[in-house]
Amino acid sequence: MATLRLTQARVDALKPHKVACDVRDRDLKGFGVRVLPSGAKRYFIHSQHQGRRVWKIVGLDGAISAEGARDRARTLLASIRKGNGDVAPPDTPLETVAGEVFRRYARNWKPSTLKVNQYYYRNQILPWFGGRLIGDIDARDVQQWFASLHEIPVAADRSAPILSVIMRQAEVYGYRPEGTNPCTGIKRYRRQGRERFLSAAELRRLGEVLARHETFRPQAVAIIRLLLLTGCRKGEIVTLKWRFYREGKLFLPDSKVGPRTVWLSSAARAILDGLSRKTVWVFPSPQRDSHLTAAAVDPIWNRVRSEADLTDVRLHDLRHTHASMALAQGETVLTIGRLLGHRNPATTLKYIHLSDAMVREAVDAVGAALEG
Repeated sequence: MATLRLTQARVDALKPHKVACDVRDRDLKGFGVRVLPSGAKRYFIHSQHQGRRVWKIVGLDGAISAEGARDRARTLLASIRKGNGDVAPPDTPLETVAGEVFRRYARNWKPSTLKVNQYYYRNQILPWFGGRLIGDIDARDVQQWFASLHEIPVAADRSAPILSVIMRQAEVYGYRPEGTNPCTGIKRYRRQGRERFLSAAELRRLGEVLARHETFRPQAVAIIRLLLLTGCRKGEIVTLKWRFYREGKLFLPDSKVGPRTVWLSSAARAILDGLSRKTVWVFPSPQRDSHLTAAAVDPIWNRVRSEADLTDVRLHDLRHTHASMALAQGETVLTIGRLLGHRNPATTLKYIHLSDAMVREAVDAVGAALEG
């Protein structure tokens, strides 16, 4: 390990290698600079205190000068010797910090969100960054990782915020200096919007097919109809309990955005009122004392949409259709946002798609106004 008097000129002259290289200051014991393979340089302190190794990043070269880093390091080392300094594990790998984040930060996520985040962490983040020191990961590393996921843009866009949370909390826990989140500025992949909703003719075909299946698959048919009539998510419908249904509304205690109220039309209420109430679940599972799983509806939907010649329609498109129907009736974006349970109006705009007939009607109206 090299040792020399760290001046700004000497720090500027340091060249990167294939692995991170530490250069210690000759005059201030415990002070040094780490040169990363990317060329980034970070000042640090590293010493012993009461049998414990103390490691702390002082600042980034460019954000602080060599002399400024030396002064800050001198203050931190003096504070540590007095027993007032924070002690962070030296050379901590990303997976150690990620484990701490998932333990301490988990209360900020719903259980289902935590499960999804852990999945993307294991499959997209850990294989690339596993074994890397949390303090050595910079913006260039993150950009290269994100670019490597270009063939799976959905996974990339879901993984980037998770990595950003890990890096942000690493600053909070003392593993990285403040303001060094390398995920800052990452732009998500642009994916073509999927504007698919059902026309009046398609809705009629769907209704006819559902009527044919109602006798033999009453639960699945009721779920599909409620998805269209309420704009709810599939998970919100299959997990319904009877106590959520009262006063002509659904009071969902734990939707994707937290508790919310779903106002029901007379048609939706008629479906619920026609179901038996043998268990606490609106749609009980025949195999176990629980609700029907969301996956159990998919095979029925695949058959129904095939018979209705709607093979490109997903169950989630029924939610799009509900929003578009509300728009056609003159409802505002804010009202439709409440129907769908959105907190941000910008989210609602992604679900609202105008049919060709509505666009044509608007064009004709504008043309008539200009001509008249």
